[in-house]
Amino acid sequence: MPDRGIYEDLSQVRRRAQRLVWVLEAVFALILVFYWKVQVLDFQKYWMLSESNRLRETSLPAPRGLITDRNKILMATNIASFRTSLIRENIRGLDQPYAPVSRLLGLDEGTVEERLNKYRGLAEFKPVVVKENLALDEVARIEARKLEFPELVIEAEPKRRYPFQSFASHVLGYLQEISEEEIRSKAYRTRRVGDMIGKMGVEAVYESILAGENGQLTEVIDNLGRRVKVLVRVEPRPNPGLQLTLDFDLQRKAEELLAGREGAIVVMEAKTGDVLALASYPTYEPNRFINRFLPQEWQGLVSDPSHPLENRAIRGLYSPGSVFKLTMALAALDSGVINDRTTFFCGGETKIYGTKFACWNAGGHGSLSLVPAIQNSCNVFFYNLGRRIDVDDIARYAKMTGFGSRTGIDLPGEKEGLVPTTEWKKRNRKADWYPGETISVAIGQGPLLVTPVQVAAQTAFIANRGRKIFPHLVGSTSKPYWSQWSAQNGGAISPITSLKRSDLEKVILGMWSSVNKGGTGGGARVEGFDICGKTGSTQIIGRETAERLAQRNVTIKTHSWFTGFAPRDSPEVVVTVLVESGGMGGATAAPLAGEMFGLYRRLKAQR
Repeated sequence: MPDRGIYEDLSQVRRRAQRLVWVLEAVFALILVFYWKVQVLDFQKYWMLSESNRLRETSLPAPRGLITDRNKILMATNIASFRTSLIRENIRGLDQPYAPVSRLLGLDEGTVEERLNKYRGLAEFKPVVVKENLALDEVARIEARKLEFPELVIEAEPKRRYPFQSFASHVLGYLQEISEEEIRSKAYRTRRVGDMIGKMGVEAVYESILAGENGQLTEVIDNLGRRVKVLVRVEPRPNPGLQLTLDFDLQRKAEELLAGREGAIVVMEAKTGDVLALASYPTYEPNRFINRFLPQEWQGLVSDPSHPLENRAIRGLYSPGSVFKLTMALAALDSGVINDRTTFFCGGETKIYGTKFACWNAGGHGSLSLVPAIQNSCNVFFYNLGRRIDVDDIARYAKMTGFGSRTGIDLPGEKEGLVPTTEWKKRNRKADWYPGETISVAIGQGPLLVTPVQVAAQTAFIANRGRKIFPHLVGSTSKPYWSQWSAQNGGAISPITSLKRSDLEKVILGMWSSVNKGGTGGGARVEGFDICGKTGSTQIIGRETAERLAQRNVTIKTHSWFTGFAPRDSPEVVVTVLVESGGMGGATAAPLAGEMFGLYRRLKAQR
């Protein structure tokens, strides 16, 4: 009889053999899966790692497009420069990877490490710029030691230069190095670490047409980083650049007039919206941004109490003061509250809703109608208009003339200002609007805020007899770009309004009288040039505080405004001036505007 133990032993052997087969099959399956993953799923990754051992791709930066004024005076150009980049992949395995490189480049080791760590999320085979503006002897020294430092690559780089330093800096803007977040975005998908991009001004708005298209050099290299041969060279393609609407001479004059003050001047073609000058002061030096700031330098600039980086022309928010009386006059005429013969008596002050409201002329103006009220900027006349028009109707006309929304000028960061309404106060201050507040709004005070470029646009609206124009800074060759920008940034407003031309002519007559008939705007008068204008003076503090300080003989600083256009019957140019803490508009802003009008007239005669 067969021994059963033998059969049991054979059965156990078969089971163990089967388990071994299963294990081997599982291991083989894992090997196949891993092989498939490497060959299919991770093919791109390992192919690029393999290729980077024998290929090197270098970006060939395209020179930025030039920027000129309307007469082709160069305002932004390029100069030749060299920079060195480091390929982190080539220094793996070294105990102190940054020390030798730092010594060669004359940099602190911590600076190099910090620079590389900033882009540690990017592929290691991509070059990272570690030093710019290399002197020729530095280039020679690095090239001579190329075998020792295969991780270093020298690149020629066209560097931005602003030949007139701080001139028109708020218009031109500045460049800064692209951030890692920006590199990852679709807008900058063709850019690389170390590239400089426009961050403010037209440099930012027109980045896509100023930057051009970078080229690329693909080389075969040996294990020491030496070139074996060039595989592909794609040359960079520069773009044509920008011709601005600015007039160099008018811009220079505007900046000279503002020197030592804080404020803004806007000069604009009345019919087209071409900006001839846009000055904001204090200003800054855009060339400083080309070479990276030290942290303390940047902090000093942004914490400067005079705010030199702020473009006051488009971002400064101010009470418009008496320049808003132009809009109030149009609102009163169009709504039928008054006509050109309606009169109010000014005795230096008036009492409305139980509160005294003073005129700037303590002696009063007597009985006067609309035109002399504009001419002499009589507060009491306009207080009476504020008593008869509610704040929501005032807001409707304010928005019609260009306040409360961005003009669409092709500069980044424009503010829309504030036109108060009853709904605005409920939403933002959780309170009802009081009729007495409308009295302040009627003379451009209270919670009413505008920018100088909005005041210029309002003035052009009146000069053009009710036709809106949109301020812009690029020439006709780039019109599609600024038209698109304007539409996307607040400028897509219907240029047609329903105001009567006869009402506009009455307001214009008041503006003309202000400059030419002994009114508050006489300081802007230019012999032989038919200028129409309006002054404004706005208190920086509240009315009650101002009254208390006046009783103590404390001088109260006011912002100084003037806005106007010329000639009266065929408008060519608009000039708007704002001087912070400049005092009365007729004493400070009007004479500055007169100088701008005078220069415009002389330049036109010469050209």
